[in-house]
Amino acid sequence: MTEHEHVRVAVIGSGFGGLGAAVRLRREGVTDFVVLERADSVGGTWRDNSYPGCACDVPSHLYSFSFAPNPDWPRTFSGQEHIRGYLEHVTDVFRLRPHIRFNSEVKMMTWDAERLRWDIETSSGSYSADLVVSATGPLSDPKIPDIPGLDSFPGKVFHSARWDHDYELRGKRVAMVGTGASAIQIVPSIQPEVERLTLFQRTPPWVMPRVDRAISGAERALHRALPFTTQARRGLLWGLRELQVQAFTKRPDELGMIERLAKRNMARSIKDPALRAKLTPDYRIGCKRILLSSAYYPALAQPNVDVVASGLSEVRGSTVAAADGSTAEVDAIVFGTGFHVTDMPIADRVVGVGGRTLAEAWQGGMQALRGASAAGFPNWMTIIGPNTGLGNSSMILMIESQLNYMADYVRQLDVLGGRVALDARPAAVDVWNRRVQERMKRTVWNTGGCTSWYLDANGRNTTVWPGTTTEFRTATRRVDLAEYEVVRAPAEKAEKAEKAEASEASEVVDA
Repeated sequence: MTEHEHVRVAVIGSGFGGLGAAVRLRREGVTDFVVLERADSVGGTWRDNSYPGCACDVPSHLYSFSFAPNPDWPRTFSGQEHIRGYLEHVTDVFRLRPHIRFNSEVKMMTWDAERLRWDIETSSGSYSADLVVSATGPLSDPKIPDIPGLDSFPGKVFHSARWDHDYELRGKRVAMVGTGASAIQIVPSIQPEVERLTLFQRTPPWVMPRVDRAISGAERALHRALPFTTQARRGLLWGLRELQVQAFTKRPDELGMIERLAKRNMARSIKDPALRAKLTPDYRIGCKRILLSSAYYPALAQPNVDVVASGLSEVRGSTVAAADGSTAEVDAIVFGTGFHVTDMPIADRVVGVGGRTLAEAWQGGMQALRGASAAGFPNWMTIIGPNTGLGNSSMILMIESQLNYMADYVRQLDVLGGRVALDARPAAVDVWNRRVQERMKRTVWNTGGCTSWYLDANGRNTTVWPGTTTEFRTATRRVDLAEYEVVRAPAEKAEKAEKAEASEASEVVDA
């Protein structure tokens, strides 16, 4: 166990958000910070998700930091191992390792109103920090549904984000539960080696072809020799997505042509009309995340695959049963059922003003000022907070905008001077949230006729940003102090009051 350590900033997590925050703090001249990481290496979701076929569905040159371009991406869409390698590289190039505390899972963060600091208990010791930057990410804690009888299943059970590489799937009968982004990569990867694959599908996804290819040695040499070509490539990829987002956010009715392309993609591989009917969504494309795969449909058409158009409802010994009554005998169950996104697990461990947890504050739904600050939690901000997700572009663009906001937050604290904290005003949080939700009404995510992981328990979209990345960057360029209450330590307040009184008294004497 380490001794208690006080730092200016504590960053929680070492995925893209946490490492980005660490780099930005160093660039702002802040070196008194730690990165608290629960695992024994960096990488976040790209460390945890190592399932067969795991790759990004955003082009590599856009899914990387603007301040750390990588001319050597091997493919247009990179695999998990290359993205994880990139994050290790960023950690070394920007000399972040001395700041990282591995195997330090945060157990509790409590606001100390007297000292204006956060007291942080971790699995490796205690810390305190003037400012907390929480970058735990929405794709960090797997969600396994509560299935009756699952405890008594005699075979192997695991989630896609906790893949058991020691378990041999070859020749096994496997149930794959879920048809999201992970499942459509896993299915084609394991289908050729398993004896039988039973896919439990509650809702079919829209799937577009994945236009992936190896990036040639000549292209990479060009990017290394002329770095502006990497920037140009990134800029082109970004610009195309900025233009596309209008259809998702303002004109969902214009998505019909994309649906026709997706149906044509399916028809090329799925010749059986009954299977095609099972796989055809009944909601507008884009309402759920559009998935990219050129191998998913061909895999489903193979004779050793059964698609059950129903969710898994019960496990009876080795028998798995669907809600529609169909059953299958299996040796292993793999859950590709997503993560705790709208009910961030870290929220239970953040105790703000008056002993109220963030989970309690967000009981009616997550909301934060400009996606970063929650009222009643001074000097605590989140990267990839409420309504900062994207349905069609790179999250790294949003993360970098939030890092701009974090950098200005640190600057404002410096300008104010002394022991000081900023607490988002409830009215400001409310105004921001109302504006976001008002814009959300016409988006495809709210009007498309689906139930997605973007929606919380109340049916509110607290996940996605209903605009362009440019609009978000503009909204988070700087901290508006009018949206915050400036909080000073009680002793400092008294001292300021005394100085003010003394000043007034001297003015009276002078008069």
